[in-house]
Amino acid sequence: MKKTIITVIGKDRVGIIATVCAFLAEHNINILDIDQSIVQGFFHMMMIVDANKTDKDFAELAAQLAKVGEGIGVQIKMQHEDIFNVMHRI
Repeated sequence: MKKTIITVIGKDRVGIIATVCAFLAEHNINILDIDQSIVQGFFHMMMIVDANKTDKDFAELAAQLAKVGEGIGVQIKMQHEDIFNVMHRI
């Protein structure tokens, strides 16, 4: 199973988690792990998901998630696990 990393960053507001999770459920994407925090009014969430059962291709999902983020005033990025690991290697 190839995992996908989703990050959500922005000013905190009601409904961020609900909106993102509803999108993932609609597209048959399973959340494997999730961590979120709010620091001085700024929201951050990182999710590890399994998108193998979705009927959409990766680029389309990433673009749609970015638009969902724009709609709720946050930035949402979706990356393949391999790319995420390479970018964050020390």
